[in-house]
Amino acid sequence: MSFSDQAKHSITAPLHNGAAVTVSDTTEFAPTRGLFVGVGGTIKVDLEDVDAITFTGVLGGVIYPLRVTRVYSTGTTASSIVALW
Repeated sequence: MSFSDQAKHSITAPLHNGAAVTVSDTTEFAPTRGLFVGVGGTIKVDLEDVDAITFTGVLGGVIYPLRVTRVYSTGTTASSIVALW
């Protein structure tokens, strides 16, 4: 990996990629560097090292610095969620 690739993927580098999250009780994805929540509520997620944790009172319009690998459909009421890398 070149220096520019290493810098791009460093945990301290600015975010460089994102994708809309389709909530699912079965689909996993690569650990994020954050989640943007467009419409607040509750999110139930798997973190990189913790399964099935629920965050209540999540505000809309906020980027949360979480290493998420799944956003559950069961238990999630927040919407317009974007995974960030």
